[in-house]
Amino acid sequence: MRVLVTGGAGYIGSHTAKALARAGFEPVVFDNFSTGHPWAVKWGPLVEADLSDHGALRHAIQRYGIVAAIHFAAYAYVGESVREPRKYFQNNITNTLNLMDALLDTDVEHIVFSSSCAVYGVPESLPISEDHPKLPANPYGESKLFIERALDWYGRAYDLRWAALRYFNAAGADPEGELGELHNPETHLLPIVMEAATGKRDAVEIYGVDYPTPDGTCIRDYIHVSDLAEAHVLALQRLLSEAGSFAINLGTGRGISVREIVGAVERIVGARIDARPAPRRPGDPAVLVADPSRAAKLLNWFPKQSELENIVGSAWNWHRRTASSDAPQRPPFLPAIG
Repeated sequence: MRVLVTGGAGYIGSHTAKALARAGFEPVVFDNFSTGHPWAVKWGPLVEADLSDHGALRHAIQRYGIVAAIHFAAYAYVGESVREPRKYFQNNITNTLNLMDALLDTDVEHIVFSSSCAVYGVPESLPISEDHPKLPANPYGESKLFIERALDWYGRAYDLRWAALRYFNAAGADPEGELGELHNPETHLLPIVMEAATGKRDAVEIYGVDYPTPDGTCIRDYIHVSDLAEAHVLALQRLLSEAGSFAINLGTGRGISVREIVGAVERIVGARIDARPAPRRPGDPAVLVADPSRAAKLLNWFPKQSELENIVGSAWNWHRRTASSDAPQRPPFLPAIG
């Protein structure tokens, strides 16, 4: 069974492609490499094209006999979305609608959507359940919420079955060392701390040290990327079993502070990291922690690899290897179309 994985050359998409292959699916990666990496496409065919190209989408779906899609291809920098909402709405909304239409036009009825806890905005209560008010605080969150609502209407009108997976903070790397997190520019905390540990940057800036938290820094719910990947496979299997559509949080229910992340890296790496206080970033809540109980109930999903030491250890193994060598290359035998 072949699954279209848009954005499958990216961080979470590539880990999910590996998980799909292990579960007996064949991932067909659809990516324009605006942020993804050719070396991350290892478990199935590659279609190098843009989501705005309706013809390329239809051709890929029909050529490979796609039965479902998992949609990761989106811009995901919150700050950039505030500066350039046009860019975010064009890609995250218009291009996603183009994908949804291509699925309907080719009689594909199942899609797993990469959503975000950004749909909730600043939390009114903790932990955050799926019933929490949806009040996005930035265009990125607005774009994710718009697509969730569009999926609901497409489901009612066209019988499109969907799952919206609201991530909290993805982190870590493939335990076998084949994949990891690499962005340009890098904005995520753990890889930034890793860059400081490997000498790629002089220091880590901590944005806000006066929050109402035990150590004054922001607290987030960090979940191992391989646990996220497993959740996508389980969500897809549930949809294919003719179950109804659903939205769920993907998190651990535990909060970890910025200083705790830095401390864990220092312990595992065995080196002192220069962490410098910096002003708060506008709109950053003090605490974001998930209530993941619905995912446990619907998917029988429980994070297995998301202990802090495991997240940091797997990330360090990846960054240590990539810091001393060139990025691996994509195997030449996988077919690509463009």
